[in-house]
Amino acid sequence: MAQSKGNVFQRLYVGNGAFDIVGKRKRWYVLFGAILLVCLASIVFRQFNLGIDFTGGTRIQLPAQSASGTISVEAAKESFTKAIGKEPTAVQTVGTGAATTIQFRSETLDAPQVAKLKEGLDADLKPNGGVSAISDSAVSASWGGEITTKALIALGVFFLAVAIFLALYFEWQMAVAALVAVLHDVIITAGVYSLVGFEVSPATVIGLLTILGFSLYDTVVVFDKVKENTRGLLGLTRRTYGEAANLAVNQTLMRSINTSLIALLPVLGLLAIGVGLLGVGTLKDLALVQLTGMAIGAISSIFIATPVAVELKMRDPKYKAQAARVQQRRDNLARKASGEVVTGGDVVESTDDESLKAELRHEKALAAAAGVPSRTGKATDARRRPTGKKHR
Repeated sequence: MAQSKGNVFQRLYVGNGAFDIVGKRKRWYVLFGAILLVCLASIVFRQFNLGIDFTGGTRIQLPAQSASGTISVEAAKESFTKAIGKEPTAVQTVGTGAATTIQFRSETLDAPQVAKLKEGLDADLKPNGGVSAISDSAVSASWGGEITTKALIALGVFFLAVAIFLALYFEWQMAVAALVAVLHDVIITAGVYSLVGFEVSPATVIGLLTILGFSLYDTVVVFDKVKENTRGLLGLTRRTYGEAANLAVNQTLMRSINTSLIALLPVLGLLAIGVGLLGVGTLKDLALVQLTGMAIGAISSIFIATPVAVELKMRDPKYKAQAARVQQRRDNLARKASGEVVTGGDVVESTDDESLKAELRHEKALAAAAGVPSRTGKATDARRRPTGKKHR
């Protein structure tokens, strides 16, 4: 069907189906399939940069202020290596102003190594408070393992609840498509962490769970519009199921973009504050996973969820037959427009203008019925009788 032309922003605003997203779904499968393969390969071979909470180790913390001024991260790292002959796993500043501290994370150190390290840091850096201001703590890997186990259980329960809800509210095809999109988001977000080398902390795992709801929310909005556009479709021959679904994606496209941009702005602010101003690792880890996951979630609801739902739906013989009737009607209209006389063969409904207008009225009536609640007259209305008075 011919679509009205215009610039990109006009087509986004109008939402008249000018972007053929569902019709070109195979190219999206190839594109995102390639991205998934890269992410899976990175997860398997490169793996993750696990934080101290998952691998275990020792955490050392000291004030970032000394008698001679602020202690730099480079100087602190050099002093650490000089003291015990090993480089720390990570060094970062935490906090602001007089409360700023420098944190070291390293492999597990025994008591003599910790004592030697504290003496070396105090001799080289001279932090305020001396050796007594330098603290240490041992971190067990079991706590991070428990967090991971509970997160996986929560993920499984989430997938099960989502599948049941969507299958009851929509259709099983949409439930499967939504799960495919959410799983796609999880794998790509995890793959980005593996590729870039972001440190995986408990905050990262928690943040990963929070993005699932955002991805599902956007998908449900699109599916609700698809359900509205395809109600009673089997009795019509104006659009196929895929075309009606593509129209729904276009109609919600501007909303999806606006929602995603507004949701990402606070996350960007959180990332800027966590990294640029406070230097807090927890904020940084949480913001990074949310930024990646929310952006991927918005994309998957448009380019993955609906195309997969259409792919599954078009396996139904009823919708295949309806698509064939749509194509046959269009072929007859094309021959009629070219002046060719159509004789013999099967006659397809809606080949004349009056039938098409009736079909359009039917679609508008279905849309109105879906959007406006029915009004039930009160019992008193039925018993009301004319009073004979004139109303001015």
